[in-house]
Amino acid sequence: MLKRIALMTSGGDAPGMNAFIRATTRYALDKGIGVFGIYEGYQGIIDNQIQGLPREDIVNIIQRGGTILKTSRSEEFMTEAGRKKAAANLEALEIDGLICCGGDGSYAGLVAFQKQWSGQMIGLPGTIDNDIKGTDFTIGFDTAVNTAVEAIDRLRDTGDAHSMHFIVEVMGRHCGNIATAVGKASGAEYVLIPETVSDIDEVNQAIQVKGHNIVVVAEGDELGGAYKIAQLLEKKSGDKSFRVCILGHTQRGGRPTARDRILASEMGIRAVDALLEGESLKAVAQVNQKYKLTELNG
Repeated sequence: MLKRIALMTSGGDAPGMNAFIRATTRYALDKGIGVFGIYEGYQGIIDNQIQGLPREDIVNIIQRGGTILKTSRSEEFMTEAGRKKAAANLEALEIDGLICCGGDGSYAGLVAFQKQWSGQMIGLPGTIDNDIKGTDFTIGFDTAVNTAVEAIDRLRDTGDAHSMHFIVEVMGRHCGNIATAVGKASGAEYVLIPETVSDIDEVNQAIQVKGHNIVVVAEGDELGGAYKIAQLLEKKSGDKSFRVCILGHTQRGGRPTARDRILASEMGIRAVDALLEGESLKAVAQVNQKYKLTELNG
């Protein structure tokens, strides 16, 4: 019988993580399940930074970015000794289930943890990159895209005023989903992503249409980041009016959109139901606007 669960946010923060914490805690408490919060991700389990999570601690957090549970990356948890220590801490608190909101690395941590801890584990896709297999959307992606689009809308105003070209770099070391969505929504003249081979001649041709243009580049594009692209275009076109804007970690912060709040809340509730159904080593996914459980790929 499920009596106590622990919630954790891991890896890079994503807007909507607090909505997950709030909804999951409220739902579990209403089911008579004790809820604990793990602070600082996997390292927090090792360091026993685990505290009861009463209802009053989750008031007025749904609109906040970041995560009240904090997050970190733990090299110690990658070792068997570290995971054994973490397991002992969870067992001492008689915790039966663990729900972790994070990306691929966080999922891999759950898979590795099954060798040291016998409790149930469910993963939630919390990453702005939208690069988790098996789900159409991840928590934080919509907010990150909207943040970048708003920035580009502002850049277009000054670009038009001064006839400037802007090269806008968004996050995405291995995945171009943010760049692609941002490019479509902002009407960018060209988008460069890691999944395709970029042709600087094509980019140069695309920006000859008018006096001010927006080029979006994912940070992991093989031609390089925004500064490198600007240099290549200046050399190719002879035009010195290229300006670089690197949005960086601004895409992680800020108020989550309504879509991310709803997604995170409903996924958290589904995760509790999965634990009550006896499921473990599964991930909550949204496919064709419906929630399902998929295998926890780590």
